[in-house]
Amino acid sequence: MNPADEILDIVDEHDRVVTQAPRGEAYARGLRHRCVFIQVRDAEGRLFVHRRTAGKLVFPALYDLFVGGVVGAGESYDEAALREAEEELGVSGLPEPTYLFTFLYEDESEDGAGHSWWSAVYEVRCDLPVRPQAEEVQWHAFLTDEEVAARLGEWEWVPDGLAAHERLRAFRAAG
Repeated sequence: MNPADEILDIVDEHDRVVTQAPRGEAYARGLRHRCVFIQVRDAEGRLFVHRRTAGKLVFPALYDLFVGGVVGAGESYDEAALREAEEELGVSGLPEPTYLFTFLYEDESEDGAGHSWWSAVYEVRCDLPVRPQAEEVQWHAFLTDEEVAARLGEWEWVPDGLAAHERLRAFRAAG
């Protein structure tokens, strides 16, 4: 199926489902929907970082600190987190990702449609050899926190992932 045709739950400012729409329409019209962000670390504590492919509907060819994606219509955040993590990493048998928190991501795009989605943030440890989806991931590596920090100012990152990263840092600092 073409990703633009995937049906999503469209939600209000309180994360309540109000209707459904194809992903392509939700993006084009700036309709609020649901997404999951999963921070993946390996057995050595290194962070999975990747560059998205140029064919992605949103934020093509940018670097990302999370795996994840949209929550399908009728799917729970928890179900989507495990599905997206296994799909993007190219693994099966991953432990259930641990839910951390949810936030509303909003920005204004150049075309005026804007982006808005409820974002559930998770973490998971992956000790399995990864084989990321070629249609999703152009490049990947497990990097130390120091290596990630050094690249934050150098590489072009997906803005929603940066927002999730900042919120995750604050969440951990408070907790």
